[in-house]
Amino acid sequence: MTSTSFYPIGTAGQPWGAAEKAQWRARQRVQRSYSDEMVTIIERLRSAFDVEQYGELDYPAGRFPLFAVRSRDWREHLPVVLVTGGVHGYETSGVHGALQFVERRAADYAGRVNVLVAPCVSPWGYERIQRWNSDALDPNRCFYADSPAQESAALMRLVAPLRDRVLMHIDLHETTDSDESEFRPALAARDGKPFEPGLIPDGFYLVDDSEAPQPAFQQAMIEAVAKVTHIAPADAHGEIIGSRVVAPGVIEYALGPLGLCAGITGARYKTTTEVYPDSPRATPQQCNDAQVAAVCAGIEYALAHR
Repeated sequence: MTSTSFYPIGTAGQPWGAAEKAQWRARQRVQRSYSDEMVTIIERLRSAFDVEQYGELDYPAGRFPLFAVRSRDWREHLPVVLVTGGVHGYETSGVHGALQFVERRAADYAGRVNVLVAPCVSPWGYERIQRWNSDALDPNRCFYADSPAQESAALMRLVAPLRDRVLMHIDLHETTDSDESEFRPALAARDGKPFEPGLIPDGFYLVDDSEAPQPAFQQAMIEAVAKVTHIAPADAHGEIIGSRVVAPGVIEYALGPLGLCAGITGARYKTTTEVYPDSPRATPQQCNDAQVAAVCAGIEYALAHR
């Protein structure tokens, strides 16, 4: 019996092998340009920020340079704020929200913090509007030693020298309708597990670190974002995406043990944002603005409570 009842690749109950992964990869199509939409913007930032290439992805489909943007007035005695976007390449406002923060707000913090932004961690996924990388791996489950994901390994190398100086790390994400229609079914098929339908929350929410929660920090960001777009309510079980809601718009994950990007530093303040771009109540610009509002509110809170 094939798994086509919920995904067109693989055999029910059997994890994918190399053949199934190759079949999945062959289905992916370039839908937008990392070079045109990302690299050109990053290059323009060189006039006001330091831009560095911190790695390069090497896939059969081609090579993708990885860029980070730093404060030009970097000062060794200042704390570091780390902003990451596009760990899941399909999550558009994570990428464009990170760039919008650099273009419009990062200069506001000159002399107060060192800002380091990696706006598009997964360019292969960005071009194909895909959650995984070319190897059918989720980079946001691969942030651990000897990572099999090129994207995750490169970012960890970039951050390693600064790991203990990071005051705040905010990782910008989205939860989309395609999570339920494509990405979760693909995950179940890849791992040989049954697909269990879930609910997509309508609105913005945050993921705190269950091992070192900072509820007041999370609430400061929720209050700022609520002025831009709506906050996701809990479902009938008091949950968002299967996790208990611990405060309005906030759930918790064990960031480090799960290999999540937001857990790669020793930052006291860390979070993962989740915007809902498919809501009829939110525009793409609102989604970008919500990401920026969260970053700025988080920085202000972290600086005030060092």
